Amino acid sequence: MRKIVALLSESLRFAWMALVSNRLRTFLSLLGITIGIFAIIAVYAIVDSLERNIRNSVESLGSDVVYIQKWPWGGDGGEFAWWKYFQRPEVGMNDFKRLSARSPRTADYITYIAGSGETVKNGNSSVENVEVNGVTYLYGSLNSLNMETGRYFSEGEMASAKNVVVLGAEIAEGLFPAGNALGASIQTLGRRFTVIGILPKEGSRMVGQSHDTKVLLPASLFVALKGDELGGSAIQAKAKPGYTTLEMKEDLRMHMRAIRRLKPIAEDDFSLNESSVFSQGLDQMFGAIGLAGTVIGGFSILVGGFGIANIMFVSVRERTGQIGIQKALGATRAFILTQFLLEGTLLSVVGGLAGLVLVAILMAAGTAISGFELAMSANNVLTGVILSAVIGLLSGLAPASMAAKMDPVEAIRFNQ
Repeated sequence: MRKIVALLSESLRFAWMALVSNRLRTFLSLLGITIGIFAIIAVYAIVDSLERNIRNSVESLGSDVVYIQKWPWGGDGGEFAWWKYFQRPEVGMNDFKRLSARSPRTADYITYIAGSGETVKNGNSSVENVEVNGVTYLYGSLNSLNMETGRYFSEGEMASAKNVVVLGAEIAEGLFPAGNALGASIQTLGRRFTVIGILPKEGSRMVGQSHDTKVLLPASLFVALKGDELGGSAIQAKAKPGYTTLEMKEDLRMHMRAIRRLKPIAEDDFSLNESSVFSQGLDQMFGAIGLAGTVIGGFSILVGGFGIANIMFVSVRERTGQIGIQKALGATRAFILTQFLLEGTLLSVVGGLAGLVLVAILMAAGTAISGFELAMSANNVLTGVILSAVIGLLSGLAPASMAAKMDPVEAIRFNQ
């Protein structure tokens, strides 16, 4: 074991001296592998970050939540038959009331949500195209809404269609820059509403809409002002513990068919949507993107590897006399081989680390510009280090083998 440690330490010392003594050549070699590692790890990090953001957004829809709507999220697996779905009736408040009265055994919460884009005003301040949603009482529980300040609607306020609203964080900031929104009045839908609560900031989502840009008010009042069966309205149902989403979907389908009075042979005139529609395609989509990134970055890595191999061959030729002297003094083939392998590996790893630093800078800049969290994972860093080490090892293998096989007498005479 001591001999191995001594061999490695001595070889590493020779490799480091060779790299330091040829700074320009070392820098040019580093540049090739740095660009290669930067290209491939940047792709991996961006794809991983996007996948993480999308999966978190999909999870926010609820893995055990079913949305009863007019339109399906993913079609029927083939051609999207929009003409068939277009003829369906909207899912309205009456559907919600009848479904709630039936109390499906598999559903823990059932709530209704309808919305429209409106202008919201506070004095001279206004925000256009705000998603104003009418929601029923259990919407807050089903979606696990917490309040930054204030409170959620009471059952009495919902039942009496009181003029009260809950604001998303960005809407509150836009209408009340001074932060005095709670208890103030806003105007939308041709009425004035009292702000009773402010939702905490959730951040941007790549799937679904964040509550940051929403205004919530009692569904009974919203329907009275805008009418029932608005486009995009939906019934949300959350499965009871012990029941799967599939079991709840079949239960809801039975009740909805009865509510709609559909004949046994008639197709459903509603859709039962769930987040798995998005989740099922994510693995395939990101797998394809990752493969494309690997191919593109692989060419950069290959060029960097050829650069290191070329420099190592030049280094072997320049140090042929030194290799002969080392062998004449008793250096073994293993020592010479290890010395040059470590030199190539060290060169590649340093270049790889420089590439990872550039990726980290890119991720930080991307986060600041886009607003989405972009970051390298520990797996990305580990992949970059291992990949650069393997490239360095493979690139230095042929030059190191050539150096190890040199005849000491011929090597000493080479530079004379």
